[in-house]
Amino acid sequence: MDSRPDGAMLRALAQVAPGSPLREGLDRVLQSGRGGLIVIGDSAEVLNICSGGFLLDAAYTPQRLSELAKMDGAIILAGDSSRIARANVHLVPNPNVPTVETGTRHRTAERVARSLNVPVVAVSESRKEIQVYMGEVRHPLEPVSRLLERSNQALQTLERYRTRLTDVTVKLSALEVEDLVTLRDVIEVLQRSEMVVRIAAEIERNLVELGSDGRLVRLQLDELMGGLRDDRRLLIRDYYNAEASFRIDEAMEALAGLDDEALFDGEILAKTLRLGSSAAAIDENLSTRGFRLMSKLPRVPPPLTERLVEQFGTFNAVLRANVEQLADVEGIGSSRATGVKEGLTRLAEGSILERYRRD
Repeated sequence: MDSRPDGAMLRALAQVAPGSPLREGLDRVLQSGRGGLIVIGDSAEVLNICSGGFLLDAAYTPQRLSELAKMDGAIILAGDSSRIARANVHLVPNPNVPTVETGTRHRTAERVARSLNVPVVAVSESRKEIQVYMGEVRHPLEPVSRLLERSNQALQTLERYRTRLTDVTVKLSALEVEDLVTLRDVIEVLQRSEMVVRIAAEIERNLVELGSDGRLVRLQLDELMGGLRDDRRLLIRDYYNAEASFRIDEAMEALAGLDDEALFDGEILAKTLRLGSSAAAIDENLSTRGFRLMSKLPRVPPPLTERLVEQFGTFNAVLRANVEQLADVEGIGSSRATGVKEGLTRLAEGSILERYRRD
């Protein structure tokens, strides 16, 4: 039943993350040496499997949860954990629902989560641990210290990958200015950027479980990931074959759906994202449309970049255009054309200088 947390499980983990009232109550139960079974949701389906106990309908507090856990029965909370609906309840889930657990409390928790698709929390007094069940997934809550250690290790890995990504991106920018890009260069940047995004996603999952204790990790992650997701999307727009049956959103989904082996197979990646020509060779020369590069220009909003690409076709054509030609583009006009031309020149010179500085 254990697997990587999905969206539903992540939402459940957010409810029991450090700093939340529910987590405080669960910690109180654990520290007192008692166990507990808590269902997060009081829908009609949940109430239909409840037997005995008593109706409470009281505002949730960590202290109340801890006191109610002294009784053997389950506790039923509202879906947002703001109220305690029932306590000391005997749960009677469908006995035909399969379970891999052995203890009575955990078998009940798994069956309820699987059959009703609601979060169920089991606190074990013997194992001194908290298990969260959601649908087919079971997830043990790890100590904050262990989560922080794993997150910091992942941040170090992310930083190394981000540095390498910056190097290949700087190289690509210089090649784009010089109109010397090959499909291999584009693929390398996309591979590196996707790996960075995947490492960041692992840290994001840890942050959900860390709750308020993950503030410093969040700050470091945001700094390392600044602008990357937008750049990746713009890079695909620069080179993919835009067809009526294949849009940029589909390309992004296709990239995310590749496994690691396919991601590092250049031919599979190029075919999946429809990069270059229909019979693209890995060393085929390509010309960028310039969405990514021109996003760096000050005071040139995305709609204006769209019109520049629409009128000139490629970044190098935009770069070669004189002030008069730029002024003919809707939204630029004569008053802005000089500034745009100077910005393009600085962008081109800066990209080449940065590449040679790193080399």
